[in-house]
Amino acid sequence: MDHGPTSLERRHFLQQLRRYAWAGAGAPLAMNLAALREAAAAGPQDYRALVCVWLEGGNDHDNTVVPFDPASHDAYRSARGGLDRDGGLALTREALQASALAPAVALPGGRQYALHPELLSLANLFNEGRMAVMLNVGPLARPTTRAEYAESSRTGFPLPPRLFSHNDQSSVWQSSSPEGAAVGWGGRIGDAAYAGGAPHRYACISTSGNAVLLSGRSTLQYQLTTRGAVPMECTRVGGYITRSVRDTLVELMTGTPSGVLEAEYNKVVARAIEAEAEVSAALAGANVAAPFPGDELGAQLKIVARLIAARASLGAGRQIFMVSTGSFDTHSGLIGRHRGLMRQLGPAMAAFYIATVELGIADKVTTFTASEFGRTLSGNGDGSDHGWGGHHLVVGGAVRGKAFYGTAPPVSIGNTASADDQWHVGQGRLLPSTSVDQYVATLASWFGVAADQLPTVLPNLRHFGAAAGRPDYPTNLGFV
Repeated sequence: MDHGPTSLERRHFLQQLRRYAWAGAGAPLAMNLAALREAAAAGPQDYRALVCVWLEGGNDHDNTVVPFDPASHDAYRSARGGLDRDGGLALTREALQASALAPAVALPGGRQYALHPELLSLANLFNEGRMAVMLNVGPLARPTTRAEYAESSRTGFPLPPRLFSHNDQSSVWQSSSPEGAAVGWGGRIGDAAYAGGAPHRYACISTSGNAVLLSGRSTLQYQLTTRGAVPMECTRVGGYITRSVRDTLVELMTGTPSGVLEAEYNKVVARAIEAEAEVSAALAGANVAAPFPGDELGAQLKIVARLIAARASLGAGRQIFMVSTGSFDTHSGLIGRHRGLMRQLGPAMAAFYIATVELGIADKVTTFTASEFGRTLSGNGDGSDHGWGGHHLVVGGAVRGKAFYGTAPPVSIGNTASADDQWHVGQGRLLPSTSVDQYVATLASWFGVAADQLPTVLPNLRHFGAAAGRPDYPTNLGFV
């Protein structure tokens, strides 16, 4: 597994600072749309965007995409200690009726699923053909069977590092490396999209703080809040900062430097001031009519929709966004806590899709969920424990929806030797039947990454697909 750089040494530090400051220290502290358009010309012109909705803490996929056919629901209810109304962790079939999913092609064996009742708006999108469900996806170093998982030799049968660890699996999902990674697949996609030209400052945007997913070798993430660009308070007149103090501070931060480090620092500051002006000006004229929920996730997706509406002003042809919502580590209080989380997720994602329709670019924007791991099917008191694989949702006008992708795992806690129970490793933890690399490669291909660039974006992808002798693990899953 490619773990990338282990540390940001001085040279790499200076290189990263220069990339932040590609516009130059002497650039004006205001919008320079001509320069932005020139930079955008180096990248693709046919706009496309990927929006990752990160479910921090490990989403309980079994109460998100819920077994619904009678036989599977009975097994699910038994494994979860009974129904929620009786103190168990299983949702009732009655509560799931309205959000049952009706795929265009039925699953083998009469298998059926429903979404959590609070995801009714997303169930409607699925049934209208605008959403797909990716079954049992998670990190894999290479295709792995349950027998290989049980082997003591990790040389012959490598696994993702530090399974079941929040920090490490978050990093593995986002970068193919454990905690400490400096580069993620989103940033690498940005590198590929603008290869041969200056990295676009708005290619990778986070509304939820620093994320390794969006960091590339040359592409660096731009961070903002739900209110817009992050202001540099020292450039604001008010309080103890008078106009003369402000002007002096700006001159000190952007003026002629006395050394290499000071020069790079000044470039970063100049870039930050420019970016604030650019983003603020672009957002001032970019609004969306779709009614977003007033919670944090709704606010994050709304600012993303506004940034997409402002794409012409910002000059980006390809963009990757990351939003996140937390508290998915449901070791206790699963039923109530998870209901509240689904109540945020469903309306926010549905509102975002509606906004893309109103903007006329629904087929240019693909939104997908991700989380560091799924959870156990068996209960852990009134919650569930850390898992591995999990189910995820993909929404957009380009999505081949009304369909399930991947393999529907048997509803089991995995303590049997049955051949059809190969996707469990105990307590109902899913051994992924689809890798994150396959999932992301499918999205990246739609985004415009060439086939020969995919192994650079996803270092483990070389172990999957027909070229690796594994046509049963295709590198394009066809959901978009």
